[in-house]
Amino acid sequence: MESNAKSSHLDPDLSRRLHHALTCGKEELFEALLDTSMDVLRAALRNPALDDNHLLALLGRRDLTEELLKTIAGLDAVAGNHRLTVALVHNPGTPATIALPLLPHLYLFELVTITEFPGTTPDQRLAAERAIIQRLPTTPLGTRITLARRATAPVLDALMKEGDARVVEPCLANPRLKEASVFQLVSSSRTLSESIAAVARHQRWANRPNVKKALLRNTNTPCSVFKSLISGAQLMDLRNLIASGRLTGDRKSLIQEELRHRGF
Repeated sequence: MESNAKSSHLDPDLSRRLHHALTCGKEELFEALLDTSMDVLRAALRNPALDDNHLLALLGRRDLTEELLKTIAGLDAVAGNHRLTVALVHNPGTPATIALPLLPHLYLFELVTITEFPGTTPDQRLAAERAIIQRLPTTPLGTRITLARRATAPVLDALMKEGDARVVEPCLANPRLKEASVFQLVSSSRTLSESIAAVARHQRWANRPNVKKALLRNTNTPCSVFKSLISGAQLMDLRNLIASGRLTGDRKSLIQEELRHRGF
């Protein structure tokens, strides 16, 4: 009796939509997946005609509830399906408990796309960045160069630490790059002269005071760059350089010559 009472009070329109979502054919099912009711969408997930294309269309929606996304994630059709895995992870409503374990199954630039999405949560972005960084040692050079143009700050920092001038140059042009990453690169005694030169000739970074000081202190800075820097350096910085004991005799001589040229 109670069950019959509930059925009698069910909205006739909703009842019709639920039945349609559960029983309609392939083409009509796409239309059913546009319904605003999560109950209707849940019914559509039980439709025998449901296939990968329907699920991809559904996962493209940004208004799905967490519960519905959990239901989708549990479907047999999703397990091991790369396209559906990507769509599930890319949906900003997918809870972290589902999305994060799936990240290792994504390709590199699918992970990059996650870091670019405005709706990506901080946890998802951080996990995607970590997954990208873990893959860098085995990533081909051409892919790392392309990555350098799109990467977020943490990934750029990891790329800069590798010190390869061919990768450093596109990193320097990426607006997400932080000065701290550049400073660390030009301060390291392991950084090769080619990478240091790339920083020294880059319009965005070459005139940063902290970067210029680090370039002057690094013994791997090319001599031509060093000469150019000391000609524009402040007197106190030149005196501190001589007193630091980090320079070779030749470079100390260049500074002393510059000081004499200035009358000191």
